[in-house]
Amino acid sequence: MTLILSNDDVEQLLTMPDCIAALEDAYVELAEGRGITRTRSDCLAPTSHSPEAVYGLKSMDGVLPKQRVSAIRINSDIVTNPTIGNVQRRVKVPAAPNDRYVGLVLLFSTDNGEPLAIFPDGVLQHIRVGATNGLGVKYMARENSKSVGLLGSGWQAETQLTAVCSVRDIDEIKCFSPNQENREAFSTRMSEVLDIEVRPVDHPEDAMNGVDIAMCGTNSIDPIFFKDWIEPGMHLSCIKKPEIDPEAIKAADKVAVHTHENTPQIVVAKGAHFQEESKGRAWNASKELDFTSFASLPDLITGRAKGRENDEEVTCFLNNLGLGYQFAAAGAVIYARAMEQGMGNALPTDWFTETVHP
Repeated sequence: MTLILSNDDVEQLLTMPDCIAALEDAYVELAEGRGITRTRSDCLAPTSHSPEAVYGLKSMDGVLPKQRVSAIRINSDIVTNPTIGNVQRRVKVPAAPNDRYVGLVLLFSTDNGEPLAIFPDGVLQHIRVGATNGLGVKYMARENSKSVGLLGSGWQAETQLTAVCSVRDIDEIKCFSPNQENREAFSTRMSEVLDIEVRPVDHPEDAMNGVDIAMCGTNSIDPIFFKDWIEPGMHLSCIKKPEIDPEAIKAADKVAVHTHENTPQIVVAKGAHFQEESKGRAWNASKELDFTSFASLPDLITGRAKGRENDEEVTCFLNNLGLGYQFAAAGAVIYARAMEQGMGNALPTDWFTETVHP
């Protein structure tokens, strides 16, 4: 049987600490060459949805033999690049019927190739991005870090906070985003979720002033964190490389990246209006930096590279590109627990397999 799970199921089956532990273990396999991952691929084409939008077909995959699984994550997106506040952003439009997004994870067995499970990518996407930056904090931030400054109040920002609070004993959080109503509502909600006061502030500098950990969790394709905000001993963290200005990255004593695969494979059809490829933006950001010279997260976890060595160092973790491998690692946990707890809907595997040689 092939298990069909919902986002609600995934949310019940996978906690942030679970995901952090699963990725940490899986990255050892990746560093040793026993696990493999393929660079994300984006195919972009014109869409009839609106003149300012593009259609994106995105995929990423990985194989984790230790857990006897592989996974592929597929997104079918309508993407726009509006300017909100003072920065340009990447915004997916819920354009599918009933105002919905389209993202799927397919989990397979490496024993016999069968499809084990199919589920939406939304909740897992949120958790795995947060978990990745949580590992960056674990290996690079001061162990006695107590305070966090956060830029962002959307869905990515939420899991950045749950992740940092999973690996450090945080007692102070400040939050800024351009929309006052959003940041206040977010701060109220996350204060209840974390049982820690999350204080909304009126300016980004206010969020960064005097904190141990500076986190960016936005959909901006322009810089939102700058060199002048750096303080001794601070740890910088972002969920995409454009968020931190290159001069701030250069000012850090130690920089690590999620992966040395720095950009997805992007294929753009004629007529696609792809603003993210504008000079110096999104994947073109920080091109003057040699990302291959930075330690990777698997390097830090396996001890091949050193993280923080003293309390005065400024460290920086760039979650520069997601990995399909993460969906295999977390997917293995989700599937095992779903089977144990009898969750999801089981469909005949024959519906997803064939007798005709492909």
